[in-house]
Amino acid sequence: MDRRNHEVSRRTVLCAAGAAIALTVVAQPTQAGTITRKCSADIGPGQRADLAEQAIVARHVHSLLGLSDYQLGVLEWPADLTERSLLGRWCYWWQAHLLDCAIDAAHRSRTPDRIDRIFALARGIRARNITGWTNRYYDDMGWLAIALERAARLLDVRFDDAMGDLRGALIEGWNPEVGAVPWRNGDDFYNTPAIGPTGIALARLGEVSRATQLAEFLHTRLRDPASGLIHDGVHEPGGRVDRTVHTYCQGVTIGLETELASRTGEPAHRDRAATLVTAVQRRLTTAGVIAAAAGNDSGLFMGILARYLAETALSLGDTTAAAIVHASARAAWANRAEVNGLPLFGADWTRPVTVPEHPGTFLQLADTSAASSANLSRDLSVQLSGWMLLEADYRLTVAGH
Repeated sequence: MDRRNHEVSRRTVLCAAGAAIALTVVAQPTQAGTITRKCSADIGPGQRADLAEQAIVARHVHSLLGLSDYQLGVLEWPADLTERSLLGRWCYWWQAHLLDCAIDAAHRSRTPDRIDRIFALARGIRARNITGWTNRYYDDMGWLAIALERAARLLDVRFDDAMGDLRGALIEGWNPEVGAVPWRNGDDFYNTPAIGPTGIALARLGEVSRATQLAEFLHTRLRDPASGLIHDGVHEPGGRVDRTVHTYCQGVTIGLETELASRTGEPAHRDRAATLVTAVQRRLTTAGVIAAAAGNDSGLFMGILARYLAETALSLGDTTAAAIVHASARAAWANRAEVNGLPLFGADWTRPVTVPEHPGTFLQLADTSAASSANLSRDLSVQLSGWMLLEADYRLTVAGH
C-alpha cells in the first residue's frame, strides 16, 4: 500500500502535551454508560466481532495528545484524568494487541476507517514509547512484530522501518549459551511469554532456524511431563523453574509449533501442537470454555490462547482447538452485559456479568472487590480478550471449522 508513515517530532509531542495537560485540568472524569444485561437480537459471528470492535473504539481508543493521526487505547474505562491523557501508565504490549485486533477487523472487512486506525495506532505506539519502536522487553517487541508483520502480509499496510528495528532487537537479544531470549534485556529469566511471541515473529520473518531452537527450549525445558502444559519460565544460570501455568503460555507455544509445522512440514511440531491442545482442553477449560483470568495483564491471557487455538485449527485442522474457541465465544457472548447497546465482557466467560440493581444508573466500577464478584472489569485487557476471541470465532466459522 503506497502510503506515507509520518514520524512525530519531539516538538509536536511537547506542544501537544502542554495543551493536553491544560485540558485535563478542567475536564470531567468519564462515566460509565448505562449497563444492562444483554438485549440485542441473536446475530452472527461477524456482527458480534463488529460490535466488540465498536465497543472498544468507543470506550478506549483516543487521540494521543489531541493529535488525530496518533491513537492509543485508554487502559481503563471509565477513565480518570491521567488515563485519559494517555501520559500515565504505559502498557506497550496491550497497545500491540489492540493494534493486532484492529488488523483482525480490517482483514475481516476492509474499510478506509479501519486502515486509518491501524496507521494511527502504530504511530501512537511509536510516539508514546519515546525510545522508538523498541524497548527492553522481548515479549513487548515480539507482540508488536507479530502485529506489524500481519498488517503487511494480510493488508499490505507496511511499517518497514519498524520491522527492521524490531527484528534486529529480537535477534540481538539471543543468548547462544541458553538458546533463547530472556524476558528483558540483561535479565536471567527466560520465560514463555517472551520466547513464544519472539519465536512466532522470527518464524514469520524467515528466521526458521532460530524459531525452531526456541520451540525446542519450550518443549525440553519448560514442558511439564505430568500435565503436558508449559511452565512460565526458568532462571539461567541455575535452572530454577517457575512452574506457574498461564493460559497464554499455552497459546503462544501452540502458535509457535503450528507456525513451524506449516513452514517445515516436520510431524513433530504438528504432534506437539495437538498434544498441547488436548492438555489445554483437559486442564484449562470449564465445559469447553477457556479458564477465567483476573484483570490487568492477565485479562489478555484468554484471548491470546483463543487466537492461537484458532491458528492451529485453521492451519492444521485441529477440531478440538476449534471447538474450544466456538464454545468460549458462545459463552462470552451469552454472558456479556451491554453498555448503550455495545458488549461489555467479563474476565470469566462462564459467568454472567452482573448489572446494577437499578440498570438506569451509572456504575463507576471503582470498587475492585465488588467489580470482581460481579464479573465486571474496567480493564482494556479484558475487553481485548473478548474482541480477540470473537474475531477468532469469525475466522473459524467462515473457513468452515
